[in-house]
Amino acid sequence: MSLVTFKDLCVDVNDLHVGGTFYTRILGLQTARPDLDPEDVKLVGASVHHTVWPNKVPEPKTVKNRVHLDVWGRSFDDFRDLDQLTEDGRFPWTVFAGPEGDEFCVFEWNRDEELPEYRLKDVIVDAVDHVAISRWWADVLGGTLTHDDSGYSYLDDAPGVPFESFDFVPVPEPKTVKNRIHWDVDLVDGATVADLVAKGATVLREKGDDVDWTVMADPEGNEFCVFDD
Repeated sequence: MSLVTFKDLCVDVNDLHVGGTFYTRILGLQTARPDLDPEDVKLVGASVHHTVWPNKVPEPKTVKNRVHLDVWGRSFDDFRDLDQLTEDGRFPWTVFAGPEGDEFCVFEWNRDEELPEYRLKDVIVDAVDHVAISRWWADVLGGTLTHDDSGYSYLDDAPGVPFESFDFVPVPEPKTVKNRIHWDVDLVDGATVADLVAKGATVLREKGDDVDWTVMADPEGNEFCVFDD
């Protein structure tokens, strides 16, 4: 039985306007300001699960994003104003970097139907052991897990997830800094933070007067936030 459901995504940015505009563009979302607070911006879509929170942080990006986004695009040409990191045709996707250096992959739509308004295709997670960490997330989040013959794992149909899949991709390097992208989850009825700890998660910051959530890390150190209301 799963312990949590997907709530939304959070992305670290150094400049709320620059970062918010960038993610609005590549994800096909709209910008909203809760309570008209200029320092509190969220990106909204068709459901609450499409929400993305740009979180302003002081530290700059220093290493390759261990969690990055795959997005749909009409054409690679729509992204030529950004830094292009791989040549067209080298992979089925092309890698670009946003204005603050965050890598993302663009897949050309190439279908008869119109490109959807919501452009997020997958959330990609670098992993030391993609089999083990994907099984962990399938256990706590639910969904359908596949270990692909090409050497990565993907999790489809997890409750609340508005994009195609979480993909867990093997990399040789360990995690060294906080991820600039993480996701929030809601505890299911009857589940507790202690249940997640028993599964192997770590509490990084307790819920308290200053935050309404518990900050945790999965067994490979990937941060996620847990809500219980």
